[in-house]
Amino acid sequence: MHGIRNIAKLIKRVPVTIGFAFLQGSRSVITIASRMGPSTPTKELSSELVSQLGKPPRMREDPAFKKVDSPEFHGIFTSEVDSLVSLFKQYDYELRIAGGAVRDILMGIKPKDIDFATTATPDQMKEMFTKENVRMINAKGEKHGTITPRINGKENFEVTTLRIDVRTDGRHADVVFTTDWQLDANRRDLTINSMFLGFDGTVYDYFYGYDDLQERRVVFVGDADIRIKEDYLRILRYFRFYGRIAKDTQSHDATTLAAIKDNAEGLARISGERIWSELQKIIVGNYGPELVLEMHRCNLIQHCGLPVQPNLKEFQRLCDALKKFENPSILYMTGLLHSVDEAMMMHERLKLSAFERDLALFITQQRERVDTEYTTLRDYQKLCLQPYAKRDYVEQLLKYTNKVELYNQLRAWPTPIFPLNGNMLKDYGLSGKNLGSLLSMLRLMWADSDFQLTSEQLLEKIPHILEKLQSTSSTQAPNKKKRTE
Repeated sequence: MHGIRNIAKLIKRVPVTIGFAFLQGSRSVITIASRMGPSTPTKELSSELVSQLGKPPRMREDPAFKKVDSPEFHGIFTSEVDSLVSLFKQYDYELRIAGGAVRDILMGIKPKDIDFATTATPDQMKEMFTKENVRMINAKGEKHGTITPRINGKENFEVTTLRIDVRTDGRHADVVFTTDWQLDANRRDLTINSMFLGFDGTVYDYFYGYDDLQERRVVFVGDADIRIKEDYLRILRYFRFYGRIAKDTQSHDATTLAAIKDNAEGLARISGERIWSELQKIIVGNYGPELVLEMHRCNLIQHCGLPVQPNLKEFQRLCDALKKFENPSILYMTGLLHSVDEAMMMHERLKLSAFERDLALFITQQRERVDTEYTTLRDYQKLCLQPYAKRDYVEQLLKYTNKVELYNQLRAWPTPIFPLNGNMLKDYGLSGKNLGSLLSMLRLMWADSDFQLTSEQLLEKIPHILEKLQSTSSTQAPNKKKRTE
């Protein structure tokens, strides 16, 4: 119970809270201090406290119930990991592997990254690393308990102090540090992410995350509604991990989906960048299209920069077509849109990269022209030459419209070098838009000649093109003036 005493001392410094920490093993509750004065542990759960806590999580009597002895486990022990472990042991602080790496090892997957949890506070870690001349890389993580040492000058590891979240705004939390591993596990989102792994192979599983992993269940720790309200991004994390863990598309827990739907509007509090990061992982993972449709049924996607009534027919057609290709995530999202305006709305919400934004705009602008204006390889080659298009965009358009043969032909086509440039045309006194229009028309003539026209032959065509441009300009001028007036 030393963890309880440690927290009780720290909790008195916290001015306001909306959170509780439930200790199922001891059947007691710690209520964080408020402006009304410090709290005291209670022996029994009142009905009022239970209603605020939500459903308590099931808890193992003996969380250290299993040991692993697998190649994936032994493979994590690099010399840098060994050095880190030895250092914490030397200073008598507990250190365990936490979160995703534990989950991966138990699934027989070699973890890409390893995060660590410890009983040492950030100040204690800094003091220890300073004494041992270990360089620290701290990037805004210290206030939440994370210190990043660079071990042996080769590898960075994130080491985070055990903590509880005492106040949240639906995304960020004020934290209190603890030495109680169960309390830290209790504040995590999913049972499969709440396990720890000791360096002797001992699995520490407080809330049956191991059982859920074996059964491929994606379950929140305790009450889904409470967990989601602590951090609304957990809604999307649920779907991401469902795609990684679940054995089929129809194994969702109805109560969990109901809690997600009830909290859908909370996603409006989450930054577009974080939403887009999760969406990309969902759509390209297992059951990606099915999960997006489930998210639509939960009223989520309108809070993710997508229309309230998405283009579901086009999306389902697109998902079938894209099975033949490797694709950027933005291509799937574009299938849910009806218009260029909706593409811009998606960009404004999700803060897409320039490539993703321009590709979404290009696809929504050009897809209706496929099979009407664009039918042959030459049509797509000419499209590649347009100033508003890039070859990559045209190739993605062919993927999008399931033109496999044309896609392969365009991919095999070496782009020829256009024989003219702006300097060759400076004697004609053109600049800006007029120069761009002239070059576009010359490129199209060059393409129609099977890219055979020389620079001299193209220059000979300029007077005729200029005459045509001037005629078009004089025809459009009154309309432009009328619009201005």
